[in-house]
Amino acid sequence: MQTQILERMESDVRTYSRSFPVVFTKAKNARLTDEEGREYIDFLAGAGTLNYGHNNPKIKQALLDYLAEDNIIHGLDFFTAAKRRYLQALDEIILKPRGLDYKVQFPGPTGTNAVEAAIRLARNAKQRHNIVTFTNGFHGVTMGALATTGNRKFREATGGVPTVGGSFMPYDGYLGDGTDTLDYFEKLLSDKSGGLDVPAGVIVETVQGEGGINACGLDWLKRLEQICRAHDILLIIDDIQAGCGRTGKFFSFEHAGVVPDIVTNSKSLSGLGLPFSQVLMRPELDVWKPGQYNGTFRGFALAFTTAAAAIENYWSDDSFAQEVQRKGEVVSERFAKIAAWISEQGIEASERGRGLMRGIDVGSGEIADKITHQAFENGLVIETSGQDGEVVKCLCPLTISDEDLQKGLDILEQSAKQALS
Repeated sequence: MQTQILERMESDVRTYSRSFPVVFTKAKNARLTDEEGREYIDFLAGAGTLNYGHNNPKIKQALLDYLAEDNIIHGLDFFTAAKRRYLQALDEIILKPRGLDYKVQFPGPTGTNAVEAAIRLARNAKQRHNIVTFTNGFHGVTMGALATTGNRKFREATGGVPTVGGSFMPYDGYLGDGTDTLDYFEKLLSDKSGGLDVPAGVIVETVQGEGGINACGLDWLKRLEQICRAHDILLIIDDIQAGCGRTGKFFSFEHAGVVPDIVTNSKSLSGLGLPFSQVLMRPELDVWKPGQYNGTFRGFALAFTTAAAAIENYWSDDSFAQEVQRKGEVVSERFAKIAAWISEQGIEASERGRGLMRGIDVGSGEIADKITHQAFENGLVIETSGQDGEVVKCLCPLTISDEDLQKGLDILEQSAKQALS
């Protein structure tokens, strides 16, 4: 494979090409093909960006049809037919059936754009600066979002510029079983000498992706919502990786029955891997002045087109969500079996997650790397997450066939035994 120009010219900041050092050329649903013709099962799916698989034919055809007609591609924040179609699909198929009433902001194409807009909106609406976030949370690496991201690897890359505006609280389970970490948060809010500035908002992932597939308890999330309501704090759900069906419902917070004030979406929102993000907000929170938050790529009509097609094709009833939940149980059971075998080898391991956002915690980044490197040699693309990369993380396409799902799980089990025997 010819990788010389890629290795010579691309910045050393690259990551995935180090773990998967081949040149990929083709992809279909849950399979990747390199330029030598070797196929791989994909349990990475663009780090959760390809929930509907690679080159989904239903979504891709909508894009091809749109392109063939010389329609608007780039439109700033003009009104366009593509934007109207997307907003109609979002409102009629996603929001109204769930009893949700949100206005929509298109802040720019990436997840961190959405987070930046959401926290700035919260500050603007409440006229307070502080944003409460949680241990092991990941919300992006631009400066505002970085202030709410826990991992030192990212925070230390600012060249000494301080990240400000975020206060960290312990996530559910951070202090061990039997401790409700929200007791600490509520105590600080109620103590005028506790040192916590009353926040404008709280930002939280219902399942922490980069943080290690930590799924908060549903009662914990409900209590967090109650605390926010009691103290006039905005609840911001970062649904960038856990949303768009990943946990078995379109929004990951649906499992708990909470109603956030603000929601951020990106990653699989476009349905085809095109960059696209949005901020959903309760209508009374839309306090922006015209042009107060802008960006050149707010009107990327190709993403509007594919996002609408994804919603129309997969979310008009609950059959797709039920399939995701069924497949999630398959992965959960198999991951538990693999974790049990690893534990029998004297390495404490456990399964975790929700829906098709699953992980095996093996306690060590070195051990997790051994497993994932062996898996790649055996034809499976899968990554790690967690503060030390200690969690083997499954983000396979939600549309993966049962055959490919079982094959991928077989490869992972075989690879764990090869790497650790």
